[in-house]
Amino acid sequence: MVSAGWKKSLIGDLATFSKGAGYSKKDLRVAGTPIVLYGRLYTNYEVVIHKVNSYVEDKGGSLYSRGGEVVVPASGETAEDISRASVIAKPGVIIGGDLNVIYPNNAILPELLALLISNGNAKRSLSIKAQGKTVVHLHKNDLAGLEIMYPEDPKEQERIVEAFSNIDTLIIQSEKLVEKYQEMKQGLLQLLFPHAGQTKPEKSLSGFDKPWEEHKLGEIGNAKSGIGFPDSEQGGTVGIPFFKVSDMNTYGNENELIVANNYVTDAQISRKRWNVIEDVPAVFFAKVGAAVLLNRKRLVRSPFLLDNNTMAYIFDKKTWDCDFGKALFETIDLTKLTQIGALPSYNATDVEGLNICIPEKSEQEIIGQFFMLLDNLIMRQQKKCEKYKMVKQGMVEELLTGKVRLV
Repeated sequence: MVSAGWKKSLIGDLATFSKGAGYSKKDLRVAGTPIVLYGRLYTNYEVVIHKVNSYVEDKGGSLYSRGGEVVVPASGETAEDISRASVIAKPGVIIGGDLNVIYPNNAILPELLALLISNGNAKRSLSIKAQGKTVVHLHKNDLAGLEIMYPEDPKEQERIVEAFSNIDTLIIQSEKLVEKYQEMKQGLLQLLFPHAGQTKPEKSLSGFDKPWEEHKLGEIGNAKSGIGFPDSEQGGTVGIPFFKVSDMNTYGNENELIVANNYVTDAQISRKRWNVIEDVPAVFFAKVGAAVLLNRKRLVRSPFLLDNNTMAYIFDKKTWDCDFGKALFETIDLTKLTQIGALPSYNATDVEGLNICIPEKSEQEIIGQFFMLLDNLIMRQQKKCEKYKMVKQGMVEELLTGKVRLV
């Protein structure tokens, strides 16, 4: 059902079309004429492209933006990637190859058309049209035959565009704050734990004079490998958390992994005689997988089980402050321990053999508390960003369908 004042139309009845030509990544230069390439649309996710910081030398025969045209990738790896659109705000920008170009008429704002193509029913319909196996493609006819629904009142179109612009600004600002806090944290980790914690800082930054002591991790704690557990006996909603390698992707920067996707009951554990890691807190990490996965660590504060592709370092509570220990572990590059095989991996002996330097526990507590507070700050900002994204999704379902009117 179409809301009063809204209209269904094919994009082909609202626009004319063209196609970018002639340029790819290999043509980029440090200076020259600004250019938009198709990859930018599914890396930056902008509704409106205001700034262009990629350049080429004009080879002749280039298609230049007029300002206000809508561009859609003509090819990409997935239908989801290429079913999105952006508006080039300024004239004089070269439009690179593999970009469909749409010139809307006065019936619809370019920004609103880009929003409709990139979201909701129109995006789903366009994804279905994308054809191909290793590379998917969208053609002019696919776009021309795409049906959209939009308000006829230009004022309502402007208000919708403004509302999405405002929420996008909040999301971008929030993401930049997260990035800023993460960069701050990495800088402080490198300052406090030079050479992955293996060298004593020249000067204590927390007001202590006692020297840091050298240890092997195995002298002041122990690493324990996970064990296999049948898939048929996982996946409950209550019991002991059972962490898998896939859980390393959960909560990107939280200092504490508090939610598991799988649980195992006490009865199952007793029957199978699995050992629960109860001496917590402990640092949980992968022991097999890609490099980016091996260097993710999580601090767990309640009893848990691990699968056989994961490992935990158990703190000696007399020696360690757990928040300090988790911060130190973040500076250790576990990929240097990996053994050659189908997938990089290492074992508990490798971890326990690492040399580290640590201060007395009272200094650890101050450093650990600081990084715990910084992690919590990052986590809160991430959650705020996710909240804004959920608000935006709600706007897609309400404002881009005419269910809620801005009139």
